[in-house]
Amino acid sequence: MRWLKQVYNWFELRLQLEGPVGDAVLHPVPRNTASWWYVFGSAAFTLLMLQVVTGILLAIVYVPSAANAWNNLQMLNHDLPLGWFLRGMHFWGSNFMVAVVLIHMAQVFLFGAYKFPRELTWIIGVFLLLMTLGMAFTGQVMRFDQDAYWGLGIGASIMSRVPLIGGPLVHLLLGGPIIAGATLSRFFALHVFVIPGILLLCVAVHVWMVLKLGINEWPMPGRPVRRSTYIAEYHKLSHQDGLPFFPGAFWKDLIFSGAVLAAVAVCAAVFGPYGPTGVPDPAIIQTVPKPDFYFLWLYAVLAYLPPSLETPFILTVPLLTIAALVALPFLAGEGEKSWHRRPVAVLLLATIAVSFAVFTHLGTYTPWSPLMDAWSSDTVPEKFLHQLSPLERQGAVVFQAKQCRNCHSLDHVGGERGPALDDVATRLTEDQLIRQVLQGGGNMPAYGKNLSPSETTALVKFLVTLHPPGQKPATNAAGPPTAALSPPAANR
Repeated sequence: MRWLKQVYNWFELRLQLEGPVGDAVLHPVPRNTASWWYVFGSAAFTLLMLQVVTGILLAIVYVPSAANAWNNLQMLNHDLPLGWFLRGMHFWGSNFMVAVVLIHMAQVFLFGAYKFPRELTWIIGVFLLLMTLGMAFTGQVMRFDQDAYWGLGIGASIMSRVPLIGGPLVHLLLGGPIIAGATLSRFFALHVFVIPGILLLCVAVHVWMVLKLGINEWPMPGRPVRRSTYIAEYHKLSHQDGLPFFPGAFWKDLIFSGAVLAAVAVCAAVFGPYGPTGVPDPAIIQTVPKPDFYFLWLYAVLAYLPPSLETPFILTVPLLTIAALVALPFLAGEGEKSWHRRPVAVLLLATIAVSFAVFTHLGTYTPWSPLMDAWSSDTVPEKFLHQLSPLERQGAVVFQAKQCRNCHSLDHVGGERGPALDDVATRLTEDQLIRQVLQGGGNMPAYGKNLSPSETTALVKFLVTLHPPGQKPATNAAGPPTAALSPPAANR
């Protein structure tokens, strides 16, 4: 083994890592922190490494283009040996990572580990949670199936409601006014480069602070945190009644991380990867798309909220929640850590956990729209078809065949996600209707790639007839309305 020692000495002379690594591995920790309660942070790091490795292997095959992404995943599922298992490991690793990070945050909050002097450690942890959710959402987009398409459309709709910068942000993320190939390329860059890079940097800082400030001691009742005395008390606790991190606490981290990886492998082998579902098509509404479990609660909340409260909820609740999490260590940086002396904290955590579980369960069967029972079998009411030209009647057929009434109502029958169309011609000019159909906007997806020019022309002609009797349709003040949509214009 002499040559191995020589190689080791050669690298050590130049890198000089033995000292810092030895200090990190052997740093003393309070004896009572060598507990199974303190294994979630290392498990989250292990799962992050799993995501990096499996993500690199997937990126070798995956092509981030609207034309090839869906086919690439089908090839991984059915053609490449163990491609389905690789996708399953990545998918279930993502689910486990979100769950473990949430449990770790709950444990840190319950144990008061955000208090002095670990305020910045907590704040970076909050940011790591947000980045983890961001990586999970962008990963769902990578499937580029029906769920991904509609999930991204809903996400873009939520972002568009931000005052002043909402529109530019949506355009920046989507790479244009519609979800297309540029959208997938940008989300691929976010998912593979930007977010993982930020995550790894923040994890490095997070671990550095844990090493320098020490692992939070077991919260004992009657031992409150005081800024003037805590550091000396912790130093005494860790050095006089402590033990080295390796092997004292490391073996539990190793066993738990191994068990988590084994659970991910079992889920991947038994349940396989998720999706992709159908090829993305905004004209198909029956898919009833649902996000992955970590966003199901939000999906259910938005479905049950009255439309008038959606925007206030979206614009205020997330910001207030993040602000409260960041401000927590500054507002409660001293005092008791033990949950036995913090009943308000225990009640708050229990309420959040129960609410999350309830809304997640509701999200498994809650429709994405409050009312979606007007399927294509529901014919257009007869009163809207009187005295229509053949072209306008053809537009009514397109309106029914493309299931527009899943989102819009006519004569008080149909979906409620979008506005009623009984008087749409009084609100939008013919040019505006054409643009809305082709490019979408708000909650409405773009149908430019799913309607032929003749279908678009007929549909808009029918929509122009939807106005109350005796009331003229809206017109463009700058000039006469467009007479018809010619095929060249539709292709522009």
